[in-house]
Amino acid sequence: MRSLLLVSVLVAVTFAALEAASADPAYRAEIEQYREKRAAALKADDGWLTVTGLFWLKAGENTLGSDTASDIVLPDTAPAHLGSIRLDHGTSVFTASATSVELNGKPVREATLRSSGPPDVLSTGAIQLLLIKRGGDRYALRLRDKNSALRKNFTHIGYYPIREDWKITAKFVPYPSPVKLTFETIIGEQEISSSPGYVEFEHGGQTYKLLPTTQGSSLFLVLRDQTSGKTTYGAARFLHTELPKDGFVVLDFNKLENPPCTFTPYATCPLPPPQNRLPVAIEAGELKYGDH
Repeated sequence: MRSLLLVSVLVAVTFAALEAASADPAYRAEIEQYREKRAAALKADDGWLTVTGLFWLKAGENTLGSDTASDIVLPDTAPAHLGSIRLDHGTSVFTASATSVELNGKPVREATLRSSGPPDVLSTGAIQLLLIKRGGDRYALRLRDKNSALRKNFTHIGYYPIREDWKITAKFVPYPSPVKLTFETIIGEQEISSSPGYVEFEHGGQTYKLLPTTQGSSLFLVLRDQTSGKTTYGAARFLHTELPKDGFVVLDFNKLENPPCTFTPYATCPLPPPQNRLPVAIEAGELKYGDH
């Protein structure tokens, strides 16, 4: 036990020494601020640490409540009979049984829930329910609980040392027209997105390519590298970067993030396409959650 503790201390000291030696103070401060915001987002009322359930809806009536006879059994803090959702050809109509139910912050008795765009939020006390769509026509309710054990027990995220050599200016090569990019997910569904082009970067004398998708005002990359399943999460890590400017993008791998399914078993995370599985160890960004 003492030897294991000594090894852990030595690793921590080595990481701290590497970090201090490899990043200038301004850049280190930028990344530390980014990490603080990242932790705050995870712990927020709508963060992934509050996601404690995922319930797939069947066609027809789906009853909700803490009563164990409900089709969807909610935590004990919810009313015994919260209401029901009727799913019919992709249309979801919610009818409330309990008077404490709100839709987007306002009392509700009956409402049609949106299946696209920003999700409607049903709430009662510390519990929130959101309708999500996956695959072609599968619908589910995502449960958030502000009092979740995941949130209460969160302490920190482990990181590789900050290294500026993993902040890389990459060339962006656009396609004549966007190409289809297929993501398998951890729940066995496929998600189809489009890629506007590929990014090409160099590290250690080697050239690598990645295919991003466009997500709002940024590029989004799902990738796997030679640290995956060892020091980092095995399925994938995520990276967001600004849209290309003058044919280039900045890939700051110190901002590589674990996907939501690292923090909760109720997320539906995409897996990296074959093009984004790299033969290089990217020793930057977030480490495997819970191990460090």
